[in-house]
Amino acid sequence: MARFRVNGVAQELDIEPEMPLLWALRDELGLTGTKFGCGVAACGACTVQVNGNPVRSCVTPVSAVEGTDITTIEGLAVNAAATLTPVQQAWIDHQVPQCGYCQSGMIMAVSALLTANPNPSDDEIDGAITNICRCGTYPRVRKAIRSLTTTA
Repeated sequence: MARFRVNGVAQELDIEPEMPLLWALRDELGLTGTKFGCGVAACGACTVQVNGNPVRSCVTPVSAVEGTDITTIEGLAVNAAATLTPVQQAWIDHQVPQCGYCQSGMIMAVSALLTANPNPSDDEIDGAITNICRCGTYPRVRKAIRSLTTTA
């Protein structure tokens, strides 16, 4: 049995301990906002937060997240009314997504960064946000992040 909380809800899943968290979220819990990209933790499309830290769920076995709090893009909203977070609103305001496939993972990584460091330098952004966007929306990503910091 795998036991953890996902988006504030206790989960107990009868799955193999080596199952990647990505597939537990998508296939077992129906939370399809977390995307499969590369399967080797390189692209970041599968990024979720585990105890507030960004984690590439495609290579994280469920045994490694036993007893943790996991947040997916579906759980990032502030309340049941699905109020957008400031990061999600900045993504809209700065028209960050193009195809949008990588964006849930990117938003999860940026949200974790800004929670830990509300005023990151460009070097800190570059070090923390290693998600790959094939559409190349990096200038819009940085502009959206900067709109949320005190050095905007």
